[in-house]
Amino acid sequence: MIGKVVVSGISLILVVGVVIGVVASVHRGESKNSEEITPQMKAVTQICQPTNYKEVCTKTLSTANSTDPKELIKAGILAISDSLSKSMNLSEGLVKEAGNEPRSKLALEDCKILLNNASQELQDIITKMSDSDVKNITAQSDDFRIWLSSIIAYQELCIDGFDHDNDLKAQVRNSTNYGNELTDNVLTILAGISDILKSFGLQLDLPGGTSRKLLGAGGYPTWVSGSDRRLLQIRNAGGVTPNAVVALDGSGKFKSINAAINSCPKDFKGRFVIYVKEGLYNEAVVIPKNSPSILMYGMGFQNTAGPDGHQAVAIRVNSDMSIFYNCRMDGYQDTLLYQAKRQFYRNCVISGTIDFLFGYGAAVIQNSLIIVRKPNPNQFNTVTADGKKTKGENTGLVIHNCRIVPEEKLVPTRLTTRTYLGRPWKEFSTTVVMETQLGDLIQPEGWMPWAGTLFLDTLYYAEYANSGPGANTARRVKWKTFHLLNQAEAQKFTVGAFLPGAAQWVGGAQVPFLAGFK
Repeated sequence: MIGKVVVSGISLILVVGVVIGVVASVHRGESKNSEEITPQMKAVTQICQPTNYKEVCTKTLSTANSTDPKELIKAGILAISDSLSKSMNLSEGLVKEAGNEPRSKLALEDCKILLNNASQELQDIITKMSDSDVKNITAQSDDFRIWLSSIIAYQELCIDGFDHDNDLKAQVRNSTNYGNELTDNVLTILAGISDILKSFGLQLDLPGGTSRKLLGAGGYPTWVSGSDRRLLQIRNAGGVTPNAVVALDGSGKFKSINAAINSCPKDFKGRFVIYVKEGLYNEAVVIPKNSPSILMYGMGFQNTAGPDGHQAVAIRVNSDMSIFYNCRMDGYQDTLLYQAKRQFYRNCVISGTIDFLFGYGAAVIQNSLIIVRKPNPNQFNTVTADGKKTKGENTGLVIHNCRIVPEEKLVPTRLTTRTYLGRPWKEFSTTVVMETQLGDLIQPEGWMPWAGTLFLDTLYYAEYANSGPGANTARRVKWKTFHLLNQAEAQKFTVGAFLPGAAQWVGGAQVPFLAGFK
C-alpha cells in the first residue's frame, strides 16, 4: 500500500496534521418543556439536529454525560474509534475462515493495514483535540471533515477488496456500516458547526466569515511553504539540486527508486529531492507514511497489465494536500486511485478505459489531457467512478478546463465503442465536469448507471460550460441528480472552494493556475 504519494515533473507532497477540538459553555434557553428535558439531553438534541442518523447520534453523544459541545463531539469520535477496533478484530477473526484462498487472504491483510491507518489517524485527532478551542474547530472545520472522510475511504477500500467473495464482503461490510453512520454524523455536525454553536449561545467573530482561506502569497495555496514555492517555480531538472539521483545506466547513486526513497534520513529537514533519470523502472514504488518530505521529479506512472489485467492501478494517492504537476499516468481499468484527502493535478496526461479516474478523496484535475483508450471487445469506457460513500463527506472529483479525447487506436471505433463521463461507484458519487472540451466519443447520455437504478437518487453529477461535439446536453440523462449548472452554482467547484483549506490560486509564472473560470 502506498503510504504517501509519489510525484513527478516538478511536483510536491504536503502533509498537514492540524486537528481541532471545542471548549465551550452551554446557553440554556428557556422553553415550556425545559422541566421535562435535562440540560444534557437538550444539548445532545441541539447538536444532533442536522445529522442524517439522529437516533444513532443521540445514543452515541448521550454517553458523554456533558453539555459541553467539545465533549459531545469527542464522544462521537471516540465511538468511531471503538467501531474501528471492532472491525479490526473481525478482520483478524476472518483469517481462518478465508482459508488458503489467496485473494481473500490478501484482502484481509490489506484490511488490517487500512483499518490500522484509520485508527492511528483517529487517535491523532483525539489526542490533539484537548488543545483546541471553539474558534479553532469552526475555523478549521473543513480540514477536520477531510481527515474524517479519509476514515470512510480506508474502510471502503477494505470492503472493496472482497468483490470476489460476497459472503466475506457482507461480513466485513456489516462490521463497518455502523462506523460509517457514526462518521457521517460527526461530519455533518462539523459542516454546520457555526449554526450549532449559535444554538448554544456562542457567536464567533471569524475573519471573512468563512473557514476557507482565499488567498496565498505569490498565487499558491497557503499550505505551500516559501521554499516549496521556489521549487515549484523551477521548470527543469537543471534548476534543482537533488539529494538523490536514480539512473538505470549507473550514472546516479541508485538504480532503484525505492532505494532512493529509503535513503532519506529520518531526521531530514526540508524537502528531500529525488531526480529519476529516463528509464523503465519495474517496481512498486512506495513512499512510507513516515517520509512525508519527499519531492520527486522526472517520473511517469504506468501499469502494464493491459486491458486483460482488469483492475490494475498505476498510482494510488492518500496523502493530504498533494500536487501533481506535469505528470503522466497510463493504464487501462482503474489507472488513478485518488484514495483519500485533498489532491490537485495540473498539466497531466492520464489514460485509461474503465473507471480510470476513481476514488474516495477530494480531487481536482485541471488543464490536463485525459485520453480514453481502446478497451477489449464488448467493453465500454467510463472516465470516472467517484466513491463518495456518505452524504456528510466533503469529497468528490472535479475535471476543469481539460480535454477528453480518444487514443489513436480507438479513433476508428470511437463512435461505436460506448464512452461515458462516469458512473456512480458509491451512494453519493460526486463528479463535476466544467469548461472541458469533450470529443465526439462521449455518448449523448453523458453518464451511465452502475447497476440498474442503483444510487441514481443520491449521486451528484454536473456539467458547466463544456465545449466540443461531446458537450451537447440535449440528450443527457434525465436523472434528478444530474445538473446543468450556472456560473454561480459552478463556483463552489473551483479549486479554492472545493478543496478545503486551499487558497484561491492566481496565475503563477511557472505553475499557471485557474483560480476561477476561463
